[in-house]
This record gives sequence, structure tokens and C-alpha cells, in this order.
Amino acid sequence: MTGRPLIGVSTYLEAGARWGVWELEAALLAAAYPRLVQRAGGLTAMLPPDDPAHAAATVARLDGVVIAGGPDVDPARYGAERSPRTGPPAPERDAWELALIDAALAARVPLLGICRGMQLLNVALGGTLVQHLDGHAEAVGVFGGHPVKPVPGTRYAEAVPEETTVPTYHHQAVDRLGEGLVPSAHAADGTVEALELPSADWVVGVQWHPEMGEDLRVMQALVRAASGPGPSAP
Repeated sequence: MTGRPLIGVSTYLEAGARWGVWELEAALLAAAYPRLVQRAGGLTAMLPPDDPAHAAATVARLDGVVIAGGPDVDPARYGAERSPRTGPPAPERDAWELALIDAALAARVPLLGICRGMQLLNVALGGTLVQHLDGHAEAVGVFGGHPVKPVPGTRYAEAVPEETTVPTYHHQAVDRLGEGLVPSAHAADGTVEALELPSADWVVGVQWHPEMGEDLRVMQALVRAASGPGPSAP
């Protein structure tokens, strides 16, 4: 392909968003996501929740996919009862993003899951989640930071070979790994902070929020993978 690869990023769909004189339902994405994609050399397309039946056709027009952070995954998706500390479900977003993940895996389109996106990737492949853990979010609405250590020999370690401090804000995490997934970074307490699917061309999830930091390397790795021959190639 020529030019900058087109990276689709999933979004919120929220009621009551306000701008100017308007208060309407809106597809929302923190500006830090498209800025990160742009700084890493890609173009961004927003992917608000849609009919899951359209996911394959959507992914076919993209060079890469990012499943963004957001609300807790519905525990029903991985066969668990809801914990009192699990947030309200977002059924439209769960269904759409799971369909995007399935479509990206089937089409071998490079895929990056960020926070919720990593958790949803794990669930899509049959894994489960810890519904609450302490120490990975400093305060409501405040990003914290802690070190993560890469697992040698993984795609993540190829992109970021050293231990780094990452921007973090989550209270759920991977429990049982989905089929084929392997850990590629851990926090000091043993929490899986990154995972990947070695059998795929480029499928990585990170538990932190690279869009809130200055390290471009994870997104640059996705953009490089998306720059090869793929759906947008002539």
C-alpha cells in the first residue's frame, strides 16, 4: 500500500453529550486516541457501535483496528455473575466490538486492544476477567502510573524491550487467558498487563492507556503492521 494506513478506532455512544447549544446522543472518542494514531503515522476512522453484521465489511476497508478503552465488559459475556463493583453494561458496544475483533482475526487485519479492548479480546477468545482489583487506578478520573515488565521474545517486547512506567486506569484485569493468547508484559503484582496472539499476524492488547503518555512505540508497531499488504493495498 501507499500513504498512511487507515486505523479504525471503536468509540462510545453516549446520550446527553453537550456542545454549543446542543445536547444530543453522540459518538465519542477522547481526542488522545486519534492524536496517538496520527503521531504514530496513521490516519484515524471512528467506529461507533453499529449492527454487528456490518463488522466484516467495515474491517475490510481498514488497514488496522483499535478497540479503545471504556466501560466494563458485561460478565455475562464470559459466563460470570455480576460483581457489585462491576459497572453497568454497554450491550451495543460489547456486541459491536466483539464482532470487530472476530472480523479482524478472520481477515488477519492488525489489531490493538487498549484497556477494555484488551479485556474484550481475551473474552472473545474464551477467557475470563477479574471483576475488581485494587492498585491500578489512583482515583476516580485520574490516570496513575506503574511499571510493566515485558516478556522476552514477544511482539510487545520487540517494540518495547525494557521495563517502562505506563499510564494506567483500570479496576478489572485478565483472569483465565483466552485460547491461543500469551502474556507479553506483567505488573509487579503479577497482573497481566499485555497479551498477544502469536498465531496471528499482529494482535496485541495492553491494559494501560498509551494514548495518555508520550511513548508511541506500541501504536507505531501497529501502524507498521498495518502498512504492509492488506485490505487497502491496490
